[in-house]
Amino acid sequence: MSPVVEISRAPALEAGARRPFRLGGLREFVERESVFSWLMVTPPVLFLLAFLGYPFFYGVYLSFFRREVAGPATFVGLGNFVTLANDPIFWQSVGNTVKFTGVATLLKATGGLGMALVMNQNFRLKAITRALLLLPFIVPTVLSTVAWQWILDPGMGLFNRLLVVSGLATTGPSWLGTPTMAMVSIIMVNTWRGLPFFGISILAGLQTIPLELHESATIDGAGTWGRFRHVTLPSLLPVIFIVTTFSIILTFFDFQLVYVLTGGGPANSTHLMATYAYSLSMGAGQLGLGSAVALSMVPVLGLLLVLLTLYVRKD
Repeated sequence: MSPVVEISRAPALEAGARRPFRLGGLREFVERESVFSWLMVTPPVLFLLAFLGYPFFYGVYLSFFRREVAGPATFVGLGNFVTLANDPIFWQSVGNTVKFTGVATLLKATGGLGMALVMNQNFRLKAITRALLLLPFIVPTVLSTVAWQWILDPGMGLFNRLLVVSGLATTGPSWLGTPTMAMVSIIMVNTWRGLPFFGISILAGLQTIPLELHESATIDGAGTWGRFRHVTLPSLLPVIFIVTTFSIILTFFDFQLVYVLTGGGPANSTHLMATYAYSLSMGAGQLGLGSAVALSMVPVLGLLLVLLTLYVRKD
């Protein structure tokens, strides 16, 4: 082979020799733990930005405009928020949301803790019982809420029929027809639906507590209440805090249950901030005002979470 051919092949051979090194370097870079973690988290982050970030920022944009359906947008600055500040229904919905979230979360936390303590015991058909307890959480919200509409019906509903047949009352109450009973009803249904989430989560936390701690407490003379107070409850606090935080967020933004059961009535007594925002946006066609209500939910929720965090740290 001539020297000219050898010289022309030299760069190609050198490039071929370098290529595996470059690929190997890229592979080593991707396999780094920090780089690989970011690559794995990037797709869900992009998904959230596309399907949650865009509606959120568009809602923030709309809150500064007076925008009606099929009408032009007019910039009003903080005008929508000033309107809400003078709207008694808005403040009623804020109070309803805080009351609904606080009472329902407290009932779910205490009931879920009791459920977990019972499910942690050994008894017959324990596996089947655990599976049945998940039904309220896995049944679609609208489907279960329609069933509760029938149960709470004042005429032929199951609750009132049981009250009349048992002789406890001649006529049952109007569960969804009076302001107080309507609020009690939506809190009751939300508690029923959220109990399995608390119960299963706290049960998982119970099963991570070492038996040696309970045995040591028993040797030291602690009874059932002493073991629960000084061993079980302190060990469960991190789990309870995380589950309670998630429950507050989910309960605060609950829309389907209240909208299907009462639609915010009677007389706006069960209007939450989520249902009121929907009513203004879709019912009255005031997209800007409805977006302002939805945006106002953020600081209220943030305040609730801050108060919860401060309470847990104080304890």
